[in-house]
Amino acid sequence: MAESSSSDSVSVDVETIYLGGKEHIVRTGRGSVSVIVYGDKEKPALVTYPDLALNHVSCFQGLFFCPEAATLLLHNFCIYHISPPGHELGAAAICPDDPVLSVDDLTDQIIEVLNYFRLGAVMCMGVTAGAYILSMFAMKYRERVLGLILVSPLCRTPSWTEWFCNKVMSNLLYYYGMCSLLKECLLYRYFSKVSLYSDQSEVRGSAEVPESDIVQACRRLLDERQSLNVFRFLQAINRRPDITEGLKTLKCRTLIFVGENSPFYDEALHMTARLDRRYCALVEVQACGSMVTEEQPHAMLIPLEYFLMGYGMYRPSQFTGSPRSPLSPTCISPELLSPESMGLKLKPIKTRI
Repeated sequence: MAESSSSDSVSVDVETIYLGGKEHIVRTGRGSVSVIVYGDKEKPALVTYPDLALNHVSCFQGLFFCPEAATLLLHNFCIYHISPPGHELGAAAICPDDPVLSVDDLTDQIIEVLNYFRLGAVMCMGVTAGAYILSMFAMKYRERVLGLILVSPLCRTPSWTEWFCNKVMSNLLYYYGMCSLLKECLLYRYFSKVSLYSDQSEVRGSAEVPESDIVQACRRLLDERQSLNVFRFLQAINRRPDITEGLKTLKCRTLIFVGENSPFYDEALHMTARLDRRYCALVEVQACGSMVTEEQPHAMLIPLEYFLMGYGMYRPSQFTGSPRSPLSPTCISPELLSPESMGLKLKPIKTRI
């Protein structure tokens, strides 16, 4: 059932699809944006932004289906899942005559979304391309960001390797659409080959071992993407500017996760080195690719707990431990909990024991 909430937007009730969430189509000065709102709107806002060719289902479902993490996040936040233009479930192809948005345009869409929902300062969580968009947003609208949770983030212009991969994917999208080879390129971008925490040793599979469930599910969801819409987002990301210098202006606390097998591992290390170490922590996840939210969401739990403690947020007492997480408090530097004017003093940490 569709209901008109204002002259500038349409809210579509899709509770049976989104487990209690509601989709809002927010019309901005740079096109319409799909936002799935999940939780109590009286709570602080957590804004998410996915990676290329993904949406909240294919990029964040693993994290939010992890009971401990879901309890931690939903206890403290109302979730606002923003999809890149044309990446939402059931999206139609964007009109070819519409201008291709730049990364700057995409960040300006986010501020219009925040204003539409009358949100003040928000917590942000992004994966790879989404992490870049939210980092740029945080630099441009510093007063509107409480903190950043970034997964395998980007901050520089594409390396030659990434540029070549993006060029190959652009040509495949343009001439063949969402073909098998393109999906393989995207799965390489998202997932590791081997995982320590999978019942099967091979996440992306091989001739002898079938693909893991998360890769199979992602492959099916990629089939639903409109190739033209993915092509446009890829163009924006491939033309992104280097924001390294701007990182020095960030004063919000930042928690960075990166899989050790991610193609963007060096990018995450570079970004961490440029951020103010008083307010930044790095979590390296073993045997994991870029999309930690799907491949090893339990590795995110304890770092998230300590990070959010600095904002006075906590997990309900019925979940007091996380035996499945590769982190424990003893793995984290005691200095992580030192009081500072902005909350916790964050130090680089790793999941290695």
